[in-house]
Amino acid sequence: MTDGTDGTDGTSGITGAMRWGRRSLGFGFFAQGAAFALLVTRIPAIQDQYGISDGLLPVFLAAVPILAGVGSVGTEQLVKRVRPSRVLRWSQPVVLLALLGVGAGETLWQVAVALGAFGLAVGALDASMNMLGVSLQRAYGRSIMLGFHAVYSLGGIVGASVAWAGAHWDLSLFVSYLPVVAVLLPAAFVGSRWYVDGGVGAPEDAVPQEAGGVVFKMLLPLCLVMAFAYIGDSTVSNWSAKYLQDVLGSSEQLSTVPYNVYMVMTLVGRAAGDVGVRRFGAVVVVRLGTLVAAAGFGVVALAPGPWVGMAGFTLLGLGLCVIVPQTFAAAGRLFPGASDAAVARLNIFNYVGFLVGSPLVGALGDAWSYRWAMLVPMALVLVTLVYAPSFGSGTDRYGGRHERPRAVDVGPGGNEV
Repeated sequence: MTDGTDGTDGTSGITGAMRWGRRSLGFGFFAQGAAFALLVTRIPAIQDQYGISDGLLPVFLAAVPILAGVGSVGTEQLVKRVRPSRVLRWSQPVVLLALLGVGAGETLWQVAVALGAFGLAVGALDASMNMLGVSLQRAYGRSIMLGFHAVYSLGGIVGASVAWAGAHWDLSLFVSYLPVVAVLLPAAFVGSRWYVDGGVGAPEDAVPQEAGGVVFKMLLPLCLVMAFAYIGDSTVSNWSAKYLQDVLGSSEQLSTVPYNVYMVMTLVGRAAGDVGVRRFGAVVVVRLGTLVAAAGFGVVALAPGPWVGMAGFTLLGLGLCVIVPQTFAAAGRLFPGASDAAVARLNIFNYVGFLVGSPLVGALGDAWSYRWAMLVPMALVLVTLVYAPSFGSGTDRYGGRHERPRAVDVGPGGNEV
Protein backbone atom coordinates (compact mmCIF):
# COMPACT_ATOMS: atom_id res chain seq x y z
CA MET A 1 0.00 0.00 0.00
CA THR A 2 1.22 3.50 -0.73
CA ASP A 3 0.48 6.97 0.55
CA GLY A 4 -0.13 8.42 -2.90
CA THR A 5 3.22 10.18 -3.22
CA ASP A 6 4.31 7.82 -6.00
CA GLY A 7 1.32 8.46 -8.24
CA THR A 8 -1.06 5.87 -6.79
CA ASP A 9 -4.35 6.82 -5.17
CA GLY A 10 -3.14 5.67 -1.74
CA THR A 11 -5.96 3.23 -1.08
CA SER A 12 -6.34 0.88 -4.01
CA GLY A 13 -2.88 1.00 -5.56
CA ILE A 14 -4.27 2.34 -8.85
CA THR A 15 -1.88 4.78 -10.47
CA GLY A 16 -2.76 7.94 -12.33
CA ALA A 17 -1.34 6.36 -15.50
CA MET A 18 -3.78 3.49 -15.12
CA ARG A 19 -6.74 5.83 -14.67
CA TRP A 20 -5.81 7.84 -17.76
CA GLY A 21 -5.20 4.61 -19.64
CA ARG A 22 -8.69 3.42 -18.75
CA ARG A 23 -10.30 6.68 -19.90
CA SER A 24 -8.40 6.83 -23.18
CA LEU A 25 -9.08 3.19 -23.96
CA GLY A 26 -12.76 3.73 -23.17
CA PHE A 27 -12.85 6.50 -25.76
CA GLY A 28 -11.22 4.14 -28.24
CA PHE A 29 -14.02 1.63 -27.67
CA PHE A 30 -16.58 4.41 -28.14
CA ALA A 31 -15.02 5.53 -31.43
CA GLN A 32 -14.95 1.97 -32.74
CA GLY A 33 -18.60 1.39 -31.83
CA ALA A 34 -19.63 4.57 -33.64
CA ALA A 35 -17.55 3.79 -36.75
CA PHE A 36 -18.86 0.24 -37.09
CA ALA A 37 -22.46 1.33 -36.62
CA LEU A 38 -22.06 4.03 -39.27
CA LEU A 39 -20.88 1.40 -41.73
CA VAL A 40 -23.40 -1.39 -41.15
CA THR A 41 -26.49 0.81 -40.76
CA ARG A 42 -25.89 2.51 -44.13
CA ILE A 43 -25.36 -0.66 -46.20
CA PRO A 44 -28.41 0.06 -48.41
CA ALA A 45 -27.03 3.55 -49.15
CA ILE A 46 -23.59 2.08 -49.93
CA GLN A 47 -25.23 -0.39 -52.29
CA ASP A 48 -27.10 2.41 -54.07
CA GLN A 49 -24.10 4.73 -54.30
CA TYR A 50 -21.90 2.14 -55.99
CA GLY A 51 -24.57 0.23 -57.90
CA ILE A 52 -23.74 -3.03 -56.15
CA SER A 53 -26.11 -5.79 -57.26
CA ASP A 54 -28.00 -7.95 -54.78
CA GLY A 55 -25.92 -10.92 -55.93
CA LEU A 56 -22.61 -9.12 -55.37
CA LEU A 57 -23.53 -7.47 -52.06
CA PRO A 58 -23.01 -10.63 -49.93
CA VAL A 59 -19.48 -10.90 -51.33
CA PHE A 60 -18.64 -7.39 -50.14
CA LEU A 61 -20.29 -7.98 -46.77
CA ALA A 62 -18.47 -11.29 -46.22
CA ALA A 63 -15.12 -9.81 -47.22
CA VAL A 64 -15.07 -7.41 -44.25
CA PRO A 65 -15.20 -10.02 -41.44
CA ILE A 66 -12.89 -12.37 -43.36
CA LEU A 67 -10.26 -9.64 -43.72
CA ALA A 68 -10.86 -8.65 -40.10
CA GLY A 69 -9.96 -12.21 -39.12
CA VAL A 70 -6.77 -11.89 -41.15
CA GLY A 71 -6.03 -8.62 -39.37
CA SER A 72 -6.52 -10.27 -35.99
CA VAL A 73 -4.13 -13.11 -36.89
CA GLY A 74 -1.57 -10.57 -38.10
CA THR A 75 -1.90 -8.64 -34.87
CA GLU A 76 -0.92 -11.72 -32.85
CA GLN A 77 2.38 -11.76 -34.74
CA LEU A 78 2.80 -8.00 -34.75
CA VAL A 79 2.55 -7.59 -30.98
CA LYS A 80 5.58 -9.84 -30.61
CA ARG A 81 7.56 -6.91 -32.01
CA VAL A 82 5.62 -3.80 -31.02
CA ARG A 83 3.32 -3.01 -28.13
CA PRO A 84 -0.46 -3.46 -28.56
CA SER A 85 -0.91 0.24 -27.73
CA ARG A 86 1.00 1.16 -30.89
CA VAL A 87 -1.10 -1.19 -33.00
CA LEU A 88 -4.24 0.42 -31.62
CA ARG A 89 -2.83 3.94 -31.99
CA TRP A 90 -2.35 3.51 -35.76
CA SER A 91 -5.16 1.08 -36.64
CA GLN A 92 -7.93 3.32 -35.30
CA PRO A 93 -7.17 6.22 -37.67
CA VAL A 94 -7.03 3.74 -40.57
CA VAL A 95 -10.50 2.46 -39.67
CA LEU A 96 -11.93 5.98 -39.55
CA LEU A 97 -10.24 7.06 -42.79
CA ALA A 98 -11.40 3.86 -44.51
CA LEU A 99 -14.95 4.64 -43.38
CA LEU A 100 -14.61 8.08 -44.96
CA GLY A 101 -13.23 6.41 -48.08
CA VAL A 102 -16.35 4.26 -48.31
CA GLY A 103 -18.42 7.44 -48.41
CA ALA A 104 -16.16 9.29 -50.84
CA GLY A 105 -15.78 6.82 -53.73
CA GLU A 106 -17.72 6.37 -56.94
CA THR A 107 -16.59 3.09 -58.51
CA LEU A 108 -16.61 -0.53 -57.38
CA TRP A 109 -12.83 -0.78 -57.10
CA GLN A 110 -12.79 2.24 -54.80
CA VAL A 111 -15.34 0.80 -52.37
CA ALA A 112 -13.57 -2.58 -52.55
CA VAL A 113 -10.27 -0.97 -51.51
CA ALA A 114 -11.95 1.08 -48.77
CA LEU A 115 -13.83 -1.91 -47.33
CA GLY A 116 -10.68 -4.05 -47.57
CA ALA A 117 -8.71 -1.48 -45.59
CA PHE A 118 -11.57 -1.20 -43.11
CA GLY A 119 -11.70 -4.97 -42.60
CA LEU A 120 -7.95 -5.46 -42.08
CA ALA A 121 -7.67 -2.45 -39.76
CA VAL A 122 -10.76 -3.32 -37.74
CA GLY A 123 -9.34 -6.79 -37.03
CA ALA A 124 -6.13 -5.23 -35.70
CA LEU A 125 -8.16 -2.64 -33.80
CA ASP A 126 -10.51 -5.14 -32.13
CA ALA A 127 -7.64 -7.42 -31.12
CA SER A 128 -5.32 -4.72 -29.76
CA MET A 129 -8.17 -2.90 -28.01
CA ASN A 130 -9.20 -6.01 -26.10
CA MET A 131 -5.55 -6.88 -25.36
CA LEU A 132 -5.19 -3.54 -23.60
CA GLY A 133 -8.51 -4.02 -21.82
CA VAL A 134 -7.50 -7.44 -20.49
CA SER A 135 -4.08 -6.26 -19.29
CA LEU A 136 -5.60 -3.15 -17.70
CA GLN A 137 -8.22 -5.22 -15.88
CA ARG A 138 -5.43 -7.42 -14.55
CA ALA A 139 -3.63 -4.31 -13.33
CA TYR A 140 -6.74 -2.90 -11.68
CA GLY A 141 -7.37 -6.18 -9.92
CA ARG A 142 -11.11 -5.96 -10.50
CA SER A 143 -13.58 -6.38 -13.33
CA ILE A 144 -13.64 -3.43 -15.75
CA MET A 145 -13.96 -5.16 -19.15
CA LEU A 146 -17.74 -4.89 -19.27
CA GLY A 147 -17.41 -1.13 -18.83
CA PHE A 148 -15.27 -0.87 -21.97
CA HIS A 149 -17.82 -2.81 -23.97
CA ALA A 150 -20.62 -0.68 -22.50
CA VAL A 151 -18.92 2.37 -23.99
CA TYR A 152 -18.68 0.48 -27.30
CA SER A 153 -22.46 -0.02 -27.15
CA LEU A 154 -22.91 3.69 -26.46
CA GLY A 155 -20.78 4.49 -29.51
CA GLY A 156 -22.93 2.12 -31.56
CA ILE A 157 -26.11 3.90 -30.45
CA VAL A 158 -24.60 7.30 -31.30
CA GLY A 159 -23.34 6.04 -34.67
CA ALA A 160 -26.70 4.50 -35.55
CA SER A 161 -28.44 7.74 -34.57
CA VAL A 162 -26.13 9.78 -36.79
CA ALA A 163 -26.76 7.32 -39.62
CA TRP A 164 -30.51 7.67 -39.11
CA ALA A 165 -30.18 11.46 -39.29
CA GLY A 166 -28.16 11.19 -42.50
CA ALA A 167 -30.78 8.94 -44.07
CA HIS A 168 -33.64 11.11 -42.79
CA TRP A 169 -32.16 14.28 -44.27
CA ASP A 170 -31.06 12.45 -47.43
CA LEU A 171 -27.38 13.34 -46.91
CA SER A 172 -24.67 11.70 -48.97
CA LEU A 173 -22.49 9.14 -47.23
CA PHE A 174 -19.48 11.43 -47.40
CA VAL A 175 -21.37 14.33 -45.82
CA SER A 176 -22.72 12.01 -43.10
CA TYR A 177 -19.32 10.51 -42.32
CA LEU A 178 -17.09 13.58 -42.55
CA PRO A 179 -18.12 15.39 -39.33
CA VAL A 180 -17.91 12.18 -37.30
CA VAL A 181 -14.45 11.30 -38.62
CA ALA A 182 -13.31 14.90 -38.18
CA VAL A 183 -14.20 14.75 -34.48
CA LEU A 184 -13.25 11.17 -33.61
CA LEU A 185 -9.97 10.84 -35.51
CA PRO A 186 -7.95 13.62 -33.82
CA ALA A 187 -9.55 12.91 -30.44
CA ALA A 188 -8.67 9.21 -30.60
CA PHE A 189 -5.15 9.92 -31.82
CA VAL A 190 -4.48 12.44 -29.04
CA GLY A 191 -6.01 10.11 -26.47
CA SER A 192 -3.73 7.29 -27.62
CA ARG A 193 -0.77 8.93 -25.86
CA TRP A 194 -2.24 7.68 -22.56
CA TYR A 195 -2.71 4.05 -23.59
CA VAL A 196 -0.98 1.65 -21.21
CA ASP A 197 0.31 -1.87 -21.85
CA GLY A 198 1.07 -4.78 -19.56
CA GLY A 199 4.61 -4.72 -18.14
CA VAL A 200 6.49 -3.24 -15.23
CA GLY A 201 7.79 0.22 -15.94
CA ALA A 202 9.05 -0.81 -19.36
CA PRO A 203 10.15 1.84 -21.83
CA GLU A 204 7.64 2.63 -24.56
CA ASP A 205 9.60 0.89 -27.30
CA ALA A 206 10.17 -2.29 -25.31
CA VAL A 207 8.09 -5.33 -26.18
CA PRO A 208 6.99 -7.45 -23.20
CA GLN A 209 8.16 -11.03 -23.45
CA GLU A 210 5.29 -13.35 -22.66
CA ALA A 211 6.09 -16.59 -20.92
CA GLY A 212 4.63 -19.83 -22.19
CA GLY A 213 2.12 -20.02 -25.01
CA VAL A 214 -1.53 -20.56 -25.86
CA VAL A 215 -2.75 -24.15 -25.84
CA PHE A 216 -5.60 -24.08 -28.35
CA LYS A 217 -7.33 -27.08 -26.77
CA MET A 218 -7.67 -25.07 -23.55
CA LEU A 219 -8.84 -21.96 -25.43
CA LEU A 220 -11.35 -23.85 -27.62
CA PRO A 221 -14.32 -23.68 -25.17
CA LEU A 222 -14.02 -19.89 -25.06
CA CYS A 223 -13.70 -19.77 -28.87
CA LEU A 224 -16.96 -21.69 -29.23
CA VAL A 225 -18.69 -19.43 -26.72
CA MET A 226 -17.47 -16.36 -28.64
CA ALA A 227 -18.71 -17.75 -31.97
CA PHE A 228 -22.12 -18.75 -30.57
CA ALA A 229 -22.57 -15.36 -28.88
CA TYR A 230 -21.91 -13.57 -32.17
CA ILE A 231 -24.27 -15.91 -34.02
CA GLY A 232 -26.92 -14.70 -31.59
CA ASP A 233 -25.86 -11.07 -32.00
CA SER A 234 -25.85 -11.24 -35.81
CA THR A 235 -29.29 -12.86 -35.72
CA VAL A 236 -30.63 -9.77 -33.99
CA SER A 237 -28.79 -7.27 -36.18
CA ASN A 238 -29.69 -8.95 -39.47
CA TRP A 239 -33.12 -10.45 -38.87
CA SER A 240 -34.94 -8.55 -36.11
CA ALA A 241 -36.56 -6.02 -38.47
CA LYS A 242 -37.59 -8.62 -41.04
CA TYR A 243 -38.88 -10.98 -38.34
CA LEU A 244 -41.02 -8.34 -36.68
CA GLN A 245 -42.50 -7.16 -39.97
CA ASP A 246 -42.89 -10.40 -41.96
CA VAL A 247 -43.56 -12.91 -39.18
CA LEU A 248 -45.19 -10.86 -36.41
CA GLY A 249 -47.01 -8.38 -38.67
CA SER A 250 -45.59 -5.10 -37.39
CA SER A 251 -45.46 -1.87 -39.37
CA GLU A 252 -42.26 -0.96 -41.22
CA GLN A 253 -41.61 1.86 -38.75
CA LEU A 254 -42.04 -0.39 -35.70
CA SER A 255 -39.76 -3.03 -37.23
CA THR A 256 -36.79 -0.66 -36.92
CA VAL A 257 -37.17 -0.44 -33.13
CA PRO A 258 -35.99 -3.88 -31.87
CA TYR A 259 -32.34 -3.41 -32.80
CA ASN A 260 -32.24 -0.01 -31.11
CA VAL A 261 -33.83 -1.50 -27.99
CA TYR A 262 -31.33 -4.37 -28.16
CA MET A 263 -28.38 -1.94 -28.28
CA VAL A 264 -29.76 0.11 -25.39
CA MET A 265 -30.09 -3.05 -23.30
CA THR A 266 -26.50 -4.09 -24.10
CA LEU A 267 -25.44 -0.71 -22.76
CA VAL A 268 -27.51 -1.13 -19.60
CA GLY A 269 -26.37 -4.70 -18.99
CA ARG A 270 -22.70 -3.95 -19.55
CA ALA A 271 -22.78 -0.79 -17.45
CA ALA A 272 -24.03 -2.84 -14.49
CA GLY A 273 -22.19 -6.06 -15.31
CA ASP A 274 -18.82 -5.25 -13.75
CA VAL A 275 -20.50 -4.80 -10.36
CA GLY A 276 -22.09 -8.23 -10.74
CA VAL A 277 -18.76 -9.86 -11.59
CA ARG A 278 -17.06 -8.22 -8.61
CA ARG A 279 -19.83 -9.38 -6.28
CA PHE A 280 -20.75 -12.83 -7.59
CA GLY A 281 -17.93 -13.86 -9.94
CA ALA A 282 -17.74 -14.25 -13.70
CA VAL A 283 -19.21 -17.76 -13.82
CA VAL A 284 -22.47 -16.69 -12.15
CA VAL A 285 -22.82 -13.61 -14.38
CA VAL A 286 -22.17 -15.58 -17.58
CA ARG A 287 -24.63 -18.32 -16.60
CA LEU A 288 -27.32 -15.77 -15.78
CA GLY A 289 -26.70 -13.88 -19.02
CA THR A 290 -26.92 -17.13 -20.99
CA LEU A 291 -30.27 -18.06 -19.44
CA VAL A 292 -31.70 -14.58 -20.05
CA ALA A 293 -30.52 -14.65 -23.69
CA ALA A 294 -32.01 -18.11 -24.24
CA ALA A 295 -35.29 -16.93 -22.73
CA GLY A 296 -35.21 -14.00 -25.14
CA PHE A 297 -34.89 -16.28 -28.16
CA GLY A 298 -37.73 -18.43 -26.78
CA VAL A 299 -40.01 -15.41 -26.38
CA VAL A 300 -39.18 -14.23 -29.91
CA ALA A 301 -39.93 -17.67 -31.37
CA LEU A 302 -43.29 -17.99 -29.58
CA ALA A 303 -44.40 -14.34 -29.69
CA PRO A 304 -48.02 -13.87 -30.79
CA GLY A 305 -47.41 -10.29 -31.89
CA PRO A 306 -44.78 -7.57 -32.40
CA TRP A 307 -44.80 -6.17 -28.85
CA VAL A 308 -44.08 -9.52 -27.26
CA GLY A 309 -41.44 -10.08 -29.92
CA MET A 310 -39.85 -6.77 -28.97
CA ALA A 311 -39.79 -7.90 -25.34
CA GLY A 312 -37.87 -10.98 -26.49
CA PHE A 313 -35.25 -8.87 -28.28
CA THR A 314 -34.98 -6.75 -25.14
CA LEU A 315 -34.12 -9.85 -23.10
CA LEU A 316 -31.62 -10.86 -25.77
CA GLY A 317 -29.72 -7.60 -25.40
CA LEU A 318 -29.66 -7.88 -21.63
CA GLY A 319 -28.41 -11.47 -21.71
CA LEU A 320 -25.96 -11.63 -24.61
CA CYS A 321 -24.18 -8.41 -23.66
CA VAL A 322 -22.18 -9.91 -20.77
CA ILE A 323 -20.83 -12.96 -22.59
CA VAL A 324 -18.32 -11.47 -25.05
CA PRO A 325 -16.47 -9.13 -22.63
CA GLN A 326 -16.20 -11.91 -20.06
CA THR A 327 -14.90 -14.31 -22.73
CA PHE A 328 -11.99 -11.96 -23.44
CA ALA A 329 -11.39 -11.54 -19.71
CA ALA A 330 -11.44 -15.31 -19.16
CA ALA A 331 -8.84 -15.81 -21.91
CA GLY A 332 -6.58 -13.32 -20.16
CA ARG A 333 -6.93 -15.19 -16.86
CA LEU A 334 -6.44 -18.58 -18.51
CA PHE A 335 -3.16 -17.52 -20.16
CA PRO A 336 -1.75 -14.76 -17.93
CA GLY A 337 1.68 -15.07 -19.57
CA ALA A 338 0.34 -15.03 -23.13
CA SER A 339 -2.86 -13.01 -22.91
CA ASP A 340 -2.19 -10.97 -26.08
CA ALA A 341 -1.93 -14.11 -28.21
CA ALA A 342 -5.00 -15.62 -26.55
CA VAL A 343 -7.09 -12.50 -27.19
CA ALA A 344 -5.96 -12.29 -30.84
CA ARG A 345 -6.94 -15.91 -31.51
CA LEU A 346 -10.20 -15.62 -29.61
CA ASN A 347 -11.09 -12.46 -31.54
CA ILE A 348 -11.12 -14.45 -34.80
CA PHE A 349 -14.22 -16.30 -33.60
CA ASN A 350 -16.02 -12.97 -33.30
CA TYR A 351 -15.94 -12.84 -37.10
CA VAL A 352 -16.70 -16.55 -37.49
CA GLY A 353 -19.94 -16.06 -35.58
CA PHE A 354 -20.77 -12.93 -37.54
CA LEU A 355 -20.22 -14.78 -40.85
CA VAL A 356 -22.21 -17.86 -39.85
CA GLY A 357 -25.14 -16.29 -38.00
CA SER A 358 -26.98 -14.39 -40.71
CA PRO A 359 -26.90 -17.03 -43.50
CA LEU A 360 -27.66 -19.80 -40.99
CA VAL A 361 -30.89 -18.20 -39.79
CA GLY A 362 -31.82 -17.14 -43.32
CA ALA A 363 -31.39 -20.64 -44.74
CA LEU A 364 -33.33 -22.24 -41.89
CA GLY A 365 -36.06 -19.63 -42.17
CA ASP A 366 -36.51 -20.18 -45.90
CA ALA A 367 -36.39 -23.96 -45.67
CA TRP A 368 -38.31 -24.38 -42.43
CA SER A 369 -39.76 -21.46 -40.47
CA TYR A 370 -38.32 -18.22 -39.18
CA ARG A 371 -39.98 -18.89 -35.83
CA TRP A 372 -38.27 -22.24 -35.37
CA ALA A 373 -35.05 -20.90 -36.88
CA MET A 374 -34.76 -18.72 -33.77
CA LEU A 375 -34.42 -21.85 -31.66
CA VAL A 376 -31.10 -22.74 -33.32
CA PRO A 377 -29.12 -19.72 -32.02
CA MET A 378 -30.93 -20.26 -28.72
CA ALA A 379 -29.55 -23.83 -28.52
CA LEU A 380 -26.06 -22.65 -29.50
CA VAL A 381 -26.06 -19.92 -26.86
CA LEU A 382 -27.16 -22.47 -24.24
CA VAL A 383 -23.93 -24.40 -24.91
CA THR A 384 -22.28 -21.62 -22.89
CA LEU A 385 -23.72 -23.23 -19.77
CA VAL A 386 -21.58 -26.30 -20.44
CA TYR A 387 -18.45 -24.19 -20.76
CA ALA A 388 -19.26 -21.72 -17.96
CA PRO A 389 -16.59 -23.19 -15.64
CA SER A 390 -13.98 -21.97 -18.17
CA PHE A 391 -14.79 -18.42 -17.03
CA GLY A 392 -13.75 -19.10 -13.45
CA SER A 393 -10.39 -18.99 -11.73
CA GLY A 394 -8.95 -17.96 -8.43
CA THR A 395 -9.11 -14.33 -9.54
CA ASP A 396 -12.47 -14.21 -11.30
CA ARG A 397 -14.15 -12.49 -8.37
CA TYR A 398 -13.29 -8.88 -7.67
CA GLY A 399 -14.36 -6.41 -5.06
CA GLY A 400 -14.89 -6.60 -1.32
CA ARG A 401 -12.96 -9.36 0.36
CA HIS A 402 -12.23 -10.84 -3.07
CA GLU A 403 -10.27 -7.73 -4.12
CA ARG A 404 -6.73 -8.52 -5.07
CA PRO A 405 -4.36 -7.02 -2.47
CA ARG A 406 -2.26 -5.14 -4.98
CA ALA A 407 -2.22 -4.06 -8.59
CA VAL A 408 0.47 -4.79 -11.11
CA ASP A 409 2.02 -2.00 -13.11
CA VAL A 410 1.09 -1.09 -16.65
CA GLY A 411 2.84 1.19 -19.05
CA PRO A 412 5.38 3.90 -18.64
CA GLY A 413 5.44 5.59 -15.26
CA GLY A 414 3.80 2.73 -13.37
CA ASN A 415 4.90 2.13 -9.77
CA GLU A 416 4.80 -1.17 -7.97
CA VAL A 417 2.58 -1.14 -4.92
